[in-house]
Amino acid sequence: MSRKEVFAVAQMGPVHLHDTKAQVVARLVEMLREAHSHGARWVTFPELALTTFFPRYIYDNPEEYDVFFEEGLPSLAMLPLFEEAKALGIGFYLGYAEKLEEGGRTRRFNTSVLVGPDGAILGKYRKIHLPGTKDPIGDREFEHLEKRYFEVGDLGFPAFKTPSGRFGMCICNDRRWPETFRVMALRGAEVFMLGYNTPTRNIHHPEPAHLREFHNRLSLKSAAYQNGAWVMAAAKCGSEDGFAMIGGSAIVAPTGEVVARAVSEDDEVIAYNCDLDLGAYIRRSVFDFARHRRIEHYGPITAQTGIEVTE
Repeated sequence: MSRKEVFAVAQMGPVHLHDTKAQVVARLVEMLREAHSHGARWVTFPELALTTFFPRYIYDNPEEYDVFFEEGLPSLAMLPLFEEAKALGIGFYLGYAEKLEEGGRTRRFNTSVLVGPDGAILGKYRKIHLPGTKDPIGDREFEHLEKRYFEVGDLGFPAFKTPSGRFGMCICNDRRWPETFRVMALRGAEVFMLGYNTPTRNIHHPEPAHLREFHNRLSLKSAAYQNGAWVMAAAKCGSEDGFAMIGGSAIVAPTGEVVARAVSEDDEVIAYNCDLDLGAYIRRSVFDFARHRRIEHYGPITAQTGIEVTE
């Protein structure tokens, strides 16, 4: 029996500080309907899709930055998207800022949720590889303060059972770390969904602008091929209140080939009829984990974080 299904990636153009969540969700719903018109069964939306990328700004008080966070699933702001997706029978990945009360304290995460075509919440992921700093660097055009506003994710890299197979989720900077995808693949993930908000400039080191998108594609293609899995990557991009972010949203096949790619820096839906068995030959040949992995030699990957020279 064929395991082909249409997957869509919904890229978003800029979300400005003055945009309301209701306005943003209306855009998401419109793209959801467009994806449905292409026959899509699943849609991947970007990281922190409901607001501007607020970690570029310095806020000192929770009262200032809590407006960017959501409480509960679905939150009131998300509800129209959840309802429309269920009515259309489309599952989706959505990135958002999560706030919750747990153990007598307030916790905040950069989170994504996976919702099935029937409207059921299948799981959550909380971003683990938080880039940037906790304290402002100063004397920069903008900051990157994810460590200031979010805790490191505490849910690991699970793979979720869906009506279409096993899916994994990650967020933005996670895509740069090969361990992210390998752990999900070891748990049986056949599809990786991820959203990102990536500035066009590296504020920590001067580098040519073209490298930002080159490294994005490199990460996606290698993750797909080295794990025999599909990658669904959704950007929020363009110039948000003058701060530019890369686009390049893409669907990547398990062969490492980009089969669909956004061409704009605005709201744009791309879709592809994905054969979920395409990566099977990769997983039973070059990357047959059970036959070829040699975990007795991989100790440093989990035993140390930085480089340690022993000779």
